[in-house]
Amino acid sequence: MNYQSLSYADLAIASTLILINGVLSLLLKLQLERQLLLAAVRTVVQLLAIGYVLGWVFHFAQWYVVLPLVLAMTLVAGHAAAGRGKHRHHGLLTDSVVSVWLSSWLVTAVGLFVVLRIRPWYEPQYAIPILGMILGNTLTAVSLGIDRMTRELSSSRAVVDMILALGGTRWEAARAAAAQAVKAGMMPTLNQMTVVGIVSLPGMMTGQILAGQSPAEAVRYQIVIMFLIAAASALGTVCAVLLTFNRLFSPAHQFMLHKLSPRP
Repeated sequence: MNYQSLSYADLAIASTLILINGVLSLLLKLQLERQLLLAAVRTVVQLLAIGYVLGWVFHFAQWYVVLPLVLAMTLVAGHAAAGRGKHRHHGLLTDSVVSVWLSSWLVTAVGLFVVLRIRPWYEPQYAIPILGMILGNTLTAVSLGIDRMTRELSSSRAVVDMILALGGTRWEAARAAAAQAVKAGMMPTLNQMTVVGIVSLPGMMTGQILAGQSPAEAVRYQIVIMFLIAAASALGTVCAVLLTFNRLFSPAHQFMLHKLSPRP
């Protein structure tokens, strides 16, 4: 099987397809032209930049080169998770980074050490792509979990206050919102797992097949990745929801709604 290399001319031809989005925006008066242009430019610049960086990292392949890169990826993912949602509160960025970091690194470690048994663990060919895929899905789960938690608590303030006034604990008052938040955070991954292989072919599997790997081997890798993503998304969502709960409820079982503020 021959690998088909892409030139910059091929990329230029593919980039013209974004004009479809622009035409639809103009026809439907969506006013998304600037956002589409910015998103397209950022896509090209960021991917080309990371391509050069990864080439340098793969060349040296040392832990003191790989570790700063994956740490930077984690911080960016945590910051992105905190930048979404309708509400914000003190400690949101810290909670997002901690949730993304703990869940993603823990699950990636299990994947590298136990499942794939990569030696050394910092082998960039495996460590960086696997952590990157897990981070991308975990930040979405964390973001959705925090957003749903704050929305549910804000919209059901009367119910929360009533439970606390009747002698209920802070967890009893927040349990329904927390359950909805965890469910919201896990739903995108569950939906993806439901249709994978039938409706969609995931990126890692597609990339391996295009690179000449046998479909059976690519499928086995993709199954591992899907389960790692599912675990990290669940752990990250639960961690984020619990940290948010601790921010908005005092040890004296008081709901501190004043800490929530609408995002500009």
